[in-house]
Amino acid sequence: MKRMILGLDIGGANLKAATADGRALTVPFALWKQPERLPVALAELVAHFPQTAELAVTMTGELCDCYETKRQGVNAILDAVRDTAADRPVRVWSVDGEFLPLEESRANSRKVAASNWHALATFAGRFAPHHGGLLIDIGSTTTDIIPLNEGTPYTLGRDDQSRMANCELVYAGVRRTPVAAVYQDRVASELFATTRDVYIVLGLLPEKPNDTDTADGRAATFDFALARLARMLGADRDMMADDEIIHFATKVHTALMVRLKSAATQAYYGAQSPPELRTVIVSGEGEFLARRIFETSFSGAPITRVVALNDELGPVISACAPAYALAVLAMESPS
Repeated sequence: MKRMILGLDIGGANLKAATADGRALTVPFALWKQPERLPVALAELVAHFPQTAELAVTMTGELCDCYETKRQGVNAILDAVRDTAADRPVRVWSVDGEFLPLEESRANSRKVAASNWHALATFAGRFAPHHGGLLIDIGSTTTDIIPLNEGTPYTLGRDDQSRMANCELVYAGVRRTPVAAVYQDRVASELFATTRDVYIVLGLLPEKPNDTDTADGRAATFDFALARLARMLGADRDMMADDEIIHFATKVHTALMVRLKSAATQAYYGAQSPPELRTVIVSGEGEFLARRIFETSFSGAPITRVVALNDELGPVISACAPAYALAVLAMESPS
């Protein structure tokens, strides 16, 4: 019987866990607000997988501003993982494409920081084993745009700074991104609404009446989303028709789609001589948006296949795809 390995993706806003046999769980956790609670939150998450024999880990939470440096953040996260693991082995993914033991990871903080994109791309490359591929993973906060060459990550950047400079990392997602960061034409530069409101109003994300993780602390519902979006225009629902607010949401959606398509073009064609693009792989909470980017032609590329991890793996796994990728890669590699 194979040992059960649990993949953990420790972010600044969410904790994600998955196993190679298809179990997965995502829990919200505002790391920047309560870093001291990370060991408890991880323990609670891992407790949902009681047969876990080993942990495979990646992270992006080290960038949170509760840490003075990324190195400090990496070490704090690794401390929390160590406490959670107890006597279970821990392996940490690095951008060199290999797992490192926990203590060795401390000495290589730059290689293990924000490496979840690389783990996902290494796994997803099996869906594009020949010619060129492009993986677009749209999450709640960020979008990873990862060129592939014969199934292998083919990026110019290796860390957040260089990946952002090369459009391989875009700080825009479908839930937490302030509307003013996406659309600037005569709107309030305030955190009145986020892209989650846009996609609730457009019917592309579900309402969650019990969820108040929103710009104004009111529920994530259609009515409250309309109210938040109206404020972006200096108005409220007494002053605007719903159709007007929905039209504004559509303009924000279009602006985000244009921005991400431009970034994908730059990331794939900008500074390299890439192989002919044949396969696009889309994943993440915002997979619906990634699909729309490729509904029309992409820079004239003869794309022959669009692979949606939502279809391949199911929506629960796709929403925490890097954690699942870690579990699979760890099962496939020697301990």
